[in-house]
Amino acid sequence: MMRLGVDLVAVDELDRLIERAWFVRYFFADVEMAHADTLSGTRRREFLAGRFAAKEAVLKVLGVGIFDSVVPRDIVVERGSSGAPTVTLADSAALAAQRVEIEQVNVSISHKRELVAAVAAGW
Repeated sequence: MMRLGVDLVAVDELDRLIERAWFVRYFFADVEMAHADTLSGTRRREFLAGRFAAKEAVLKVLGVGIFDSVVPRDIVVERGSSGAPTVTLADSAALAAQRVEIEQVNVSISHKRELVAAVAAGW
């Protein structure tokens, strides 16, 4: 059975949180922050908001909330060779996927002005 998750976030919603080290460590994987650190200004904010929205959408596919049993940094959203985002579920996210019998998750991220939308599908 396919499961869907959707999230919408305004880019500026994360401005204060991104300045807090605990939030960055909890929410973003090292590889995501390494990529974000190559960006500056508006593009960095958009990138992190996109990853945030994608992770929220994946959490919905897994049937858990943001502070439930899955640590968001265990949902790794990278740029694939085609440019489309790819999802890797590690540790707590992989266990949650097993519980709901999800073997694969795909995401799509869209940016428009100050809004970012993400859709995740798992099966």
